[in-house]
Amino acid sequence: MIDFEGQVTVVTGAGRGLGRLYALDLARRGAAVVVNDVGGTMRGDGADASVADQVVDEITKAGGRAVASHQSVDSPEGGQAIVDTALDTFGRLDAVISNAGIFNSIPFEALSPDDWRQMLAVHLDGAFYLSQPAYKVMAKQKYGRFVFISSSAGNFGQPMEAHYAAAKTGLVGLSNVIAIEGAAHGVLSNTVLPTGFSRMVTETVGDEKFLRESGFMRAIRAELVVPLVSFLASRACDFTHRNYSACAGRYARVFTGLGEGWLANTETEPTAEDILAHLDQVSATDRFIVPDSIVDEVLEVCDRLGISAMPDNAEVAFPEPTKS
Repeated sequence: MIDFEGQVTVVTGAGRGLGRLYALDLARRGAAVVVNDVGGTMRGDGADASVADQVVDEITKAGGRAVASHQSVDSPEGGQAIVDTALDTFGRLDAVISNAGIFNSIPFEALSPDDWRQMLAVHLDGAFYLSQPAYKVMAKQKYGRFVFISSSAGNFGQPMEAHYAAAKTGLVGLSNVIAIEGAAHGVLSNTVLPTGFSRMVTETVGDEKFLRESGFMRAIRAELVVPLVSFLASRACDFTHRNYSACAGRYARVFTGLGEGWLANTETEPTAEDILAHLDQVSATDRFIVPDSIVDEVLEVCDRLGISAMPDNAEVAFPEPTKS
């Protein structure tokens, strides 16, 4: 059994929906859980401390350990306070599930700067404000797990969600760099793209008949996302720098592939007309690598050009990218 005995986890946005289920499962598996939630609306308005408190009551009544945190992640002080709650109450911090978020649908042409900033402040800024102090704790103890809750809306696109998509995709970039820098300290970081029935779905769709009768809506039970998140947050997870999708009981890796492309003649200056002439090669996806960092792209191009990326006297070893 994958367990979290002796470990402490933080789950943001843990008062309702998917976040609540993450917190309950981690607690059932032995983790002490910081249940963080301001208790606001889906659009980010208001606050209700009882939302987090009720989840803590559920955990403690079942024999688990938990403490409520009502701070918002949208400020450096809030992020630090959440980490301090874990340290002050339980003495350590082993895993962070960065799940807090808000949601609304706005056409791109109607999206205001305030709408844009509010969405990024909670999802992307908030993830940074929380993860940086948590990372410092984890790096010092030489162990840690981050699970950032991203979204298919960002990675693949969703109409009327430019602000949400940008924020959620930004979490992938944040996780990638934490993964690279954290590897030497035993700190692993991965992301999850969940599809689960929650108030985000009910408040967005609004059509009760459709929600009640749709086979897909019945299939995307929120509980089906939990196993993937719990695994990635656990000691059993020994990899980093990956993205996974969880949708209706289907779990799959999501990756950014870099195509082989077209290599221009180094003796001439390529033009826009050359791009057009070789567009099929430039756009092909059938041969690709999955870069572990920007270094992989540099090394791949240098290899094809027959040049070295480093001075001749440099001694630097880079891992091989995944190929397909």
